[in-house]
Amino acid sequence: MFDLIVKNANLPDGRTGMDIAVRDGRIEAVDRAIAGKAGNIVDAAGNLVSPPFVDSHFHMDATLSYGLPRVNQSGTLLEGIQLWGALKPSLTVDAIRRRAEKLCHWAIARGTLVIRSHVDVCDSRLLAVEALLDIREQFKKIIDLQLVAFPQDGALRSPGAMENLTRALDMGVDVIGGIPHFERTMDQGTESIRQLCELAAERSLMVDMHCDESDDPWSRHIEILAFHTQRLGLHGRVTGSHLTSMHSMDNYYVSKLLALMAEARVHAVANPLINITLQGRHDTYPKRRGLTRVKEMLAAGINVAFGHDCVMDPWYSFGSHDMLEVAHMGLHVAQMTGTEEIRQMFEAVTINGARALGLEGYGLEPGCRADMVVLQAGDIHEAIRLRPARLFVIRRGRVVASTPRVVSRVELGGNGVEVDFRHRK
Repeated sequence: MFDLIVKNANLPDGRTGMDIAVRDGRIEAVDRAIAGKAGNIVDAAGNLVSPPFVDSHFHMDATLSYGLPRVNQSGTLLEGIQLWGALKPSLTVDAIRRRAEKLCHWAIARGTLVIRSHVDVCDSRLLAVEALLDIREQFKKIIDLQLVAFPQDGALRSPGAMENLTRALDMGVDVIGGIPHFERTMDQGTESIRQLCELAAERSLMVDMHCDESDDPWSRHIEILAFHTQRLGLHGRVTGSHLTSMHSMDNYYVSKLLALMAEARVHAVANPLINITLQGRHDTYPKRRGLTRVKEMLAAGINVAFGHDCVMDPWYSFGSHDMLEVAHMGLHVAQMTGTEEIRQMFEAVTINGARALGLEGYGLEPGCRADMVVLQAGDIHEAIRLRPARLFVIRRGRVVASTPRVVSRVELGGNGVEVDFRHRK
């Protein structure tokens, strides 16, 4: 007897009318018309079933703090950093924990069951680290939460940041972060990458750095990150996040850079909602888009994932932690509207993110963990277009969230018509 069978599912790879059978928290079979009884039956009814969404870059310590201590009047990156600095002295473990808990509820409802969150370690009290370690433990049965020790004010620029970062790792933080472009000089940025990568090699940890989040084409720390990844044998364990300066670099240099990144197997994480909002602020027209070279990196064989980055915090006053909204923005800004490109945009918030985070057992094949989302959409194109309701969110074979089918009723002279915005041929 199975614990669960999901019936009549459409899969992201195009297969339709499939059943997914689950036993002991794992997918045991994926086939048509699976025979056998189950403790629970979920009828996907011809809707898309996806592995859970992955947010590869987020700041859970700052989330839902919009308006504290005041609203970001300019909407800029630098004012957001100033506001976060002003807020830090009044932070408490309980306040951070409460906001993060609420965000996790939103994430589960949206089918986002994998999150990598950067956590600021430049406050020597490490309150945010303590709070998010608690959240990781509280939600571990539902959400895979990775924490990145992130020196927001610069690993070398901020007094005590390297010591705090090491303490955070000792407390159980998973990944080493950095922000080389925010150090006082390019040379200090380069030195911070060397020290942080060597620490990662010493501790056998992954690296995820905010790298070149700038419009400056000479902010080229991703090259240094790829070099030290190669030098220290960290292939596949290093991520460069944001990489927005690449949209301003000349094509000749980028052709060299892409080869270096691919050779080192450096993952790239773009944050379309935030990058398009915060970058290009000094431009009049022509105005740069702000997003890194998603299409070119994918063509070069680089694993590209997307993050939400912010939800209602000092940098971004919008969002509900919907990774399909992220994919939707990424598709438009990166001009990824070809058939294969649409698939790549869906993968940027699913399997590519799982790959960047080193997540094992992710997917919809036999042997994978029974984590999945039933969406009110027929395929991935429709899912990105509609950002539809998550009818069922399943974790280890158990339904952890559900939403009734969403329809509108249009009244036309006494005749009612149901509208769900789907276009069935």
